[in-house]
This record gives sequence, structure tokens and C-alpha cells, in this order.
Amino acid sequence: MEVNVKGKFAGRMATMQRSFIREILKVAQDPNVISFAGGLPNPDYFPIEPLRVAADKVLAGQGARALQYAPTLGNPELRQFIAERYQTTCGLDVPADDILITNGSQQGLELVAKILLDPGDHVILESPSYLGGIQACSLFQPRFVTTPLLADGPDTAVLAQHAAHPQAKLLYALPNFQNPTGITYSASKREEVAAILQENELFFIEDDPYRELRFMGEDLPPITVYGRRRAFLLGSFSKIVAPGFRMGWIVAQPELMDKLIIAKQASDLHSNYVSQLIIAQYLQDNDLDAHIATIRQAYGRQRALMVAMIEELFPADVQYTLPEGGMFLWLTLPNGMSAMRLFETAVKRNVVFVPGDPFHVDGTGQNTLRLNFSNCDAAEIETGMTRLAEVLREALIRKP
Repeated sequence: MEVNVKGKFAGRMATMQRSFIREILKVAQDPNVISFAGGLPNPDYFPIEPLRVAADKVLAGQGARALQYAPTLGNPELRQFIAERYQTTCGLDVPADDILITNGSQQGLELVAKILLDPGDHVILESPSYLGGIQACSLFQPRFVTTPLLADGPDTAVLAQHAAHPQAKLLYALPNFQNPTGITYSASKREEVAAILQENELFFIEDDPYRELRFMGEDLPPITVYGRRRAFLLGSFSKIVAPGFRMGWIVAQPELMDKLIIAKQASDLHSNYVSQLIIAQYLQDNDLDAHIATIRQAYGRQRALMVAMIEELFPADVQYTLPEGGMFLWLTLPNGMSAMRLFETAVKRNVVFVPGDPFHVDGTGQNTLRLNFSNCDAAEIETGMTRLAEVLREALIRKP
């Protein structure tokens, strides 16, 4: 018997939608479909055997203790590793007690939104912005305001204007190889953003899952190095070890961490502890830098091939970003051309991408799309980009 549940759900669910990207991934399960849609690391570089060895060591050495409940903050050795890595890679001094292990950085987004946002608070987003961040904040019914992304980071004049609003509470940003555009903030833009945050006493989520995936250019420090008082720095092992562990973290000052711990205890008590132990053992026994170097080289080759295919096959009036790392390219189609309609045609040719609409909260972006270059080998990139180029040319011929 069908049950009428209309009006029974919380009001916050009225505007919530399923993730468009997660729905696309269902289509991509077809082995005939070449997918540039998901933000997926390449499974060819998952360290399967070292992780198996680490898992055996954990279970053999710790037995039932590895399977028991654990502290909310997470495994001390894993948190210490993260703290030391921040010090050595970017000069950020973080005590291990200022690190909370989370179920992926996505849970980190949701926890920060939960402790900060009341309905009507202003959340400043990059435009376009990461869909997962938009979803995590949307549950708490803020008002989104957007700052355009330029080639070197946000339009800081617009950012400063939004930050000065009395209801402005939070800036959410991905300064390194941004999802979806691949854009990286310049050093000067990082300093400008830090100054705006400090002047207006805004909270700041610095979502940084791609920082280690730089394959061109020079490393730049997180914006958080300029001040941690109201900052939440998010990281993840999903891109540099394996996403199936769902293992991320939040860096925050003690007064912020206290609220995060309360929120996490209400959510899940603690993150998967045996996975934390396995990752900690893997990191102890293996050279993470060598592993990351392999991933960087592979993604750099894949990005270069995708760009070469665009330059060779795509119409000249299709614009694209040139990321120095990460996993994504961002395309802008000619004005008046719909990426959503292009997607509908592309699916029939067994190639998929993500139209730009879900990454915008202001109704713009209909002529934009995201391509993922990390999860396809060279043959798949060549075949998929050839199919996509054909779809594009045909769409331009039909365009009035």
C-alpha cells in the first residue's frame, strides 16, 4: 500500500536534490560508456598489495583492539603523520590535537556547516563551486552569494563586497586545482583573500583534497598559513591513497574543534577505526612521496593528452582551462549553447561529462561543463574526446 508522506519531512528537505554527478555515475556503469564525469582517482594507481600487507599487519598485531570503538578525534599516529606532513610540505604548524579524522572530506564539509550555519546566513561561494560543498551547506538553509573565479583566483573586489555584509558568515573555497574548474589561486590572491577574511572576521572552509596532485608549476601554501583562528582546513586520503576508505580530516583551532567533536559524536561517534589503522600502517611502511610522484606523472600525461585532443579536434570557439594539477578541465561553450542538451546527445554516443549547471547556484553556467582526465587511460581519452568532438560539431551546425 502506498503511504502518503507529503508534509512529513523537515522543511530543509524541500529544496534538496539528489547529486547530479552520482546519478551520472549510474549511466557510466555501462562498460560501453567512456566517462569523463566522475571525480574519480585512477584505480590503476591504488596501492593494493601494500594495503593488503598493512591490513594483515594490523589484524595480526592488534586483533580485536583494531575492531573496537575508538576516540572521536581518531588514531593518534595517523593524526601525527598528517601534522608532520603539513610542516614538511608547506610550513604549516599544526598540533595533532587540532586534527579530526572524518569519513572523507565530505563529512568535514557537513560538520562545519552544521556547527556554523543558521537559516539566512550568507555563505560566499566561488562561481562555479564544488557541488558537494553546495549540498553540505544547503541542508542548513543559508543564502548563497557568489564570487566569480578568474584565471588566478576569485574576483577579490566582489569577495570584499560580500564579506562586508552583516550576515556574511562563511567563505567556502578550493584554492588548489579547484573542482570543477582546475583553477589555482596565485600567491597574491591568497594573501588578498586572507586579508579579507581577517578584516571581516569570516569563517573559512579551505577544502584542499588536490594539493598533493600538482604536476606542473610551483607549490603554494594553503591560505590557512596566514591565520587559523576561524579557518577549517580539509584534507583527504581519497586522492593519494584510495577513496574506498572514506578517510579525510579537518584542521581547526581548539575552540572550533570542541564544537566539531560534539557534532561528530552526534553523527557517528568516530570514523572507521580499522581503516585508520590500516592507512597509518601503510604510511609507516611505504614511501608516500614516491607513490604520489607516480600519480602526478600519470595525471600530467592524461591532462596533456586531453588538452591536445581539444586543440586538435574541438571547435576553436570552445574555451578551456589549463590546470597545473588536480583532476579536472573546465570547458566554456559558445554563448547560447546548452551543455545539458549536449550531454543528452553525448550519452547516446557512449561518452559522458558533467554539465556546468549543478556547480552554479545562481542559474548561470548553462554553456559550461567539467571533464575528468584522471580516471581514463590514453585509449579511452582518445576515443571519448573524439566522440565528444563529433557531438560538439554537430551541435554547432544545428545551433540557430
